[in-house]
Amino acid sequence: MSIAFDSNSVDFQKSEGLVPVIVQDFATEKVLMLGYMNREALDKTLAEGIVTFFSRSKNRLWTKGESSSNFLHLVSVAVDCDQDTLLIKARPDGPTCHTGADTCWNETNISIDFLRQLENVIRQRRDQPDETSYTASLFKRGINKIAQKVGEEAVELVIEAKDDNADLFLNEAADLLFHYLILLSAKGYELGDVVKVLEGRHKK
Repeated sequence: MSIAFDSNSVDFQKSEGLVPVIVQDFATEKVLMLGYMNREALDKTLAEGIVTFFSRSKNRLWTKGESSSNFLHLVSVAVDCDQDTLLIKARPDGPTCHTGADTCWNETNISIDFLRQLENVIRQRRDQPDETSYTASLFKRGINKIAQKVGEEAVELVIEAKDDNADLFLNEAADLLFHYLILLSAKGYELGDVVKVLEGRHKK
């Protein structure tokens, strides 16, 4: 998967051909690591969709995860106002730091926004199925089954809405939201995509 970004917008000459690169988890917004890229590393990253750096110690291109398989899957690239620092948002396959920590600052890679964290877990169940996972089993059964579950949960929520049992109502609301997130993921979307539609309507 290639990402559209003009590498000519980056000033590689300020620091003798290398620019610092901040890598942020797209889902949790945690900063994962700092690396360096030359133009070749950036072009390879853009073309392949896997983050590749220039290793100053090895003096060569280095794809994050080439030995650990903990790749960083590219989502977006942005250059700062001085054109000499890059911000990359990515989806990590596993721990980013070579020590086994989630980040190079030994932070736990979780989101303050629980819904975004939950979306990340759902995505992992979709892309890396676990035989024991209920969510993975839904993905395996296909879009029709997932859509059916959303319909069933919606009906159950409507039924509970007619009564005054707050606990049952909130639990059914949670079930509906959970299965709705699964449906969005199955279709290749996220809650943020729906929010953008709502924001667009609000501005009209």
